[in-house]
Amino acid sequence: MRRIVVKASIATVLSIAASLGLAMSVVPLLGGVVDGNAWLMTVLCPLLIAFPASAYQFWQHERLRAARDEIGRLHGELTSAHAALAQRARRDGMTGLLNRESFFGDASRLSAQDGGGALLVVDADHFKTINDRFGHPVGDAALLAITAAMKGVLRKGDLCGRIGGEEFAIYLPGTTDAETRVIAERLRAAVAAVQFEAPDGTKVPLSISIGGAPAGPGRNFEQVMTEADRLLYKAKRRGRDRVAFAGRVAQAA
Repeated sequence: MRRIVVKASIATVLSIAASLGLAMSVVPLLGGVVDGNAWLMTVLCPLLIAFPASAYQFWQHERLRAARDEIGRLHGELTSAHAALAQRARRDGMTGLLNRESFFGDASRLSAQDGGGALLVVDADHFKTINDRFGHPVGDAALLAITAAMKGVLRKGDLCGRIGGEEFAIYLPGTTDAETRVIAERLRAAVAAVQFEAPDGTKVPLSISIGGAPAGPGRNFEQVMTEADRLLYKAKRRGRDRVAFAGRVAQAA
């Protein structure tokens, strides 16, 4: 309000000065005389008209500026909320990993651009037994422990998603077959090393089985997924807590 009064006062002073200037220059040219009443009118009229008119105009301007600022603030909040909502929609609600749709979308695009890379399909072993014996809350805690262990192994840029109840998928960009086997074995060992207990203090061993297949340009991602899934069940048939990986077939020169 103070700023409005100051601006309106300045506008009024300028109006009075303009009125006096016109009276002193124009009236004598027309043969008139600027007397006491004329002086009073040249000051009083701008004072009564210019101040309220300019104050109202500046008040409206301030309201519009405040409205624009508020709209800008709300737009920023809406943009942030939309981005957060879009990101949340891509994530699994419990583990925070990519959900099935987001993982396969991102992994298939990355695979098409990647010079190497591999897909791993990971399944928590004996998970139904954990749920049946200790209850679903303990099963959920076990999944979170497995997720944390895998995150500790994965590199920056690796994709990890939860694609089923106790099933995960990992895309390793740019890896050779040897590097893929090393990472897969580290994932298996990290989960096996987790010290997990039920609320009653019972130690619950955790393990994962992993099936993997090479990916990259020229390889249909759905076929890669099918191959990795087939190898996952091969690892489970061999006794679980194992890695089964099919490397690239060397081409003749």
